[in-house]
Amino acid sequence: MTATDPGTDQRVTAQLLRSADAVSYDPLVEVDWDTPLDTGLHGLTPEWSTLYGTAYWHEMGEERQRALTRQEAASVASTGIWFEMILQQMMLRDFYAKDPTDPDFQWALTEIADECRHSIMFARGAAKLEAPPYRPRRHVIELGRAFKTLASAETAYAAILVAEEVTDVMQRDWMRDERILPFVRTISNIHVVEESRHMKFAREEVREQLAGSGKLRRLKSSVIVAAAAYFIITSMVNADAYAAAGLDVERSLREARDNEHYKSMLRSSCAGLMEFLSSVGLLTRPAVAIYRRAHLI
Repeated sequence: MTATDPGTDQRVTAQLLRSADAVSYDPLVEVDWDTPLDTGLHGLTPEWSTLYGTAYWHEMGEERQRALTRQEAASVASTGIWFEMILQQMMLRDFYAKDPTDPDFQWALTEIADECRHSIMFARGAAKLEAPPYRPRRHVIELGRAFKTLASAETAYAAILVAEEVTDVMQRDWMRDERILPFVRTISNIHVVEESRHMKFAREEVREQLAGSGKLRRLKSSVIVAAAAYFIITSMVNADAYAAAGLDVERSLREARDNEHYKSMLRSSCAGLMEFLSSVGLLTRPAVAIYRRAHLI
């Protein structure tokens, strides 16, 4: 937003602030951090594993399957931390020196506070899953560094929406699945509840920023957002997660790359997101090509 923008409809922001006041969680209290890790349970819904349904999945046996899903869950959490740190910096930059009495300003700080708690929650969750530190590849980290510095207006908020929408669909499955570790289900529930407010704000911001914008701007923004989506999605499960689960990394990467089941799960998780992007003019032909490469469409 620019300094002269009126900001998101204040009725929406006021509603979000009331919701945050009524329903927010302290993960340090809500999550059971003390119970020892139960290796008889999964870290994420098995159907969301990158290797689910492959020949390797059936060969590895149930114990190794559970070990894999725990490492994949930790990798997704670590990627979430990386992007939440980008998100926080973009929002702080957007609202720097703006009117602190504006509900939009107060909501921005509320969302940043939520994201700080989520990042700590994900970090403790990954540690409890006995995972090594997973990070995106170096070039992705540097691209993220540039993105958080340069992205603004609809590119920033649409990228936020992409990251949150995909994990939201995943975690709605995880939080209901009794095959999954109880503390992961709790983490998923907290994230789903609180991120639903963040997604509503991001949608409103994208609509507002694009109101009256020209075709060229929408084309440029659509490609930037699609590129951000590609690097977010392809960074969710780190190759090191396969090694940590005791698998052959090269074979795992090969079978994951060809896994049509996982690709269909990604596409189904993004159906609502793609409908929204289309409605605001951000689903251009070049963007669609990038989303197809990421198996989001």
